[in-house]
Amino acid sequence: MSDIRPWRTIERRQSRQIMVGSVPVGGDAPISVQTMTNTPTSDAKATIDQIRRCEEAGADIIRVSCPDTDSTAAMPEIVRAANVPIVADIHFHYKRALEAADAGAACLRINPGNIGSDERVKEVIAAAKANGCAIRIGVNAGSLEKDLLEKYGEPCPDALVESALDHIRILQDHDFHDFKVAVKASDLMMAVAAYSDLASQVDCPLHLGITEAGGLIGGTVKSAIGIGSLLWAGIGDTIRVSLSAEPEEEVRVGFEILKALGLRSRGVRVVSCPSCARQGFDVIRTVQTLEERLQHIKTPMSLSVLGCVVNGPGEARETDIGITGGGNGKHMVYLSGLTDHHVQDADMVDHIVALVEKKAAEIEAGMTDAGTPEAAE
Repeated sequence: MSDIRPWRTIERRQSRQIMVGSVPVGGDAPISVQTMTNTPTSDAKATIDQIRRCEEAGADIIRVSCPDTDSTAAMPEIVRAANVPIVADIHFHYKRALEAADAGAACLRINPGNIGSDERVKEVIAAAKANGCAIRIGVNAGSLEKDLLEKYGEPCPDALVESALDHIRILQDHDFHDFKVAVKASDLMMAVAAYSDLASQVDCPLHLGITEAGGLIGGTVKSAIGIGSLLWAGIGDTIRVSLSAEPEEEVRVGFEILKALGLRSRGVRVVSCPSCARQGFDVIRTVQTLEERLQHIKTPMSLSVLGCVVNGPGEARETDIGITGGGNGKHMVYLSGLTDHHVQDADMVDHIVALVEKKAAEIEAGMTDAGTPEAAE
């Protein structure tokens, strides 16, 4: 079922486009979803295994930390194994940036101001140019420069923006323009204010995130409010949801934010009720099971799971597949918004999974016949 409505249209800020490896960021490119590994980068196997799980979840770009020479030594193997661009996260040690660029990193995440002398910054920029690396300027409220903290007294939106503009100036003074910028804070209102101000002053792509957002539930809420409000205003070209959770969960939450705003579609969008005494089946457990079993579906489609006939038929009319609870363990199945057949309790989950898989195959076959990508988003 189509989700295109005139009142759903978001007018995106026009930024210039850069390339992070094979992924375009900015301009009219889809908003990319990023995450970061938490394995020791020096353990190439563990890191690659985690990258693979993130790729399966849909990650477009993956960042790895490079705090030491063992980490950058593992980068060539990691880059070769990855199916998505790899960003090297660098702090303080400019030589790690040089090594990561030579090892095939698609992007270097640095703060030019903490790399060291102007000569060292020149070396990093030269390595980025020589290897086709982009750079992400990563400003964070938790690591602002001392002079800015003395000037403003504490982290604030103005301090974040001033730091970003200072770092941008360093790159531009060295004739480097393939960069994107983040101004993150754990205070979502501070972050939103900083991003909004910065967006009005620069044309570079912006990397959105609420840093140190918290655990899976709390961090998801904070990120959805902060990142979501910026995206709704048209600001943002790539996002990373920072959670104290496995990185593949960050990817899933990132896509859910984009799906809720109609900015990207990937996999099954589930519409479900909170359940009540009218429910004809256990809605909560059913939805949990379906979400787990349908993670492998990449084709965009919608599924409604409603416990009773109060809103069930109405929601089913707007989704590709729908299930509405009925009496005596017998529930109505809707296909393309129309009533189609009934299913019994015991067979319901397996039956819905089979219907979704069949629908995905039909959509993919149609895309292939039409000459479009098989997993369009």
